[in-house]
Amino acid sequence: MSRQVHSIRINEDGPREGFQIESASIPTADKIELIDALTEAGLQEIQIASFVNPKKVPSMSDAEAVVAGVKMRPGVKYTALYMNPRGLERAIATGRLSIEGIGFSVCASEAFLARNENATPAMRKRRKREMIDIAGKFGVAPANSGNVSAAFGCNFQGDIGLDALMGVIESVHEFAAEYGCKIERIGLSDTMAWATPDKIRRSLDAIYNTYSGIEVSLHLHDTRGMAMANAFAGIDMGVREFDTSIGGLGGCPFAAHKGAAGNLCTEDFAFMCEEMGHQTGLDLDRLIEAARLAERIVGHPLPGKLKDGGSLSSLRKAIQAR
Repeated sequence: MSRQVHSIRINEDGPREGFQIESASIPTADKIELIDALTEAGLQEIQIASFVNPKKVPSMSDAEAVVAGVKMRPGVKYTALYMNPRGLERAIATGRLSIEGIGFSVCASEAFLARNENATPAMRKRRKREMIDIAGKFGVAPANSGNVSAAFGCNFQGDIGLDALMGVIESVHEFAAEYGCKIERIGLSDTMAWATPDKIRRSLDAIYNTYSGIEVSLHLHDTRGMAMANAFAGIDMGVREFDTSIGGLGGCPFAAHKGAAGNLCTEDFAFMCEEMGHQTGLDLDRLIEAARLAERIVGHPLPGKLKDGGSLSSLRKAIQAR
């Protein structure tokens, strides 16, 4: 039986989530070079910086300089992470980032929220309200989207059961309704890599059956080697949007143990999608070049496989040319 072909959207998080966890000081120029290489590979959304406290995340202290130096291509969304009103103000002040609306994000683990943001759910909600107000002053309305971090489990709290996850998602809908917004898309972040294909399938089945027409995106970590299997399960269940990281860069600086693999690898995932017949719109050869560049920049091996093994399309061409 032939498999239906889909268009898969891949959003790149490597320049932000990848570099923020690196212990070495990455030169600003190198960060900009990688972002430009990712643009050339055809990515339509790239998260390029994090506007956080530089004392807590020193590797992001050059966020403004990175944003200023990138060769931004029309039609590509260049985004950043901001976790509080001050971070949002800094992002807006650059005048170069795509800030289309503040989504309604929550954390499924109170223990992780306290460690990651030094906040309670009530404090986080208050910060989000302040950010929505700030964005509104610039004509940016709240988004019809939400996100759940630590959606499947937490190193400090344990498993996030399906009932708990659905309760958190319902709270996202309730929060959005306060602003007259209807959640059309929900992102699930496997922040500490507790997801398995079975968890992915059961969670998506419950979400789709509860919220008709909702779209789900997945942000997967590969700490325990499950990211690609989880992504495959997600595609089978109808997910068409994924966050990835070039070369497998990344991980959570507050959660991952030293030496753990990072996020779902961009080029490896794009390769799997293309070999399955799904369309990504990405140039695999340029992604491989970008992954090798990322590895040179960080100065240590990255977990991605395609940058070393090469794509099958190149091998097929070589065989045909014999």
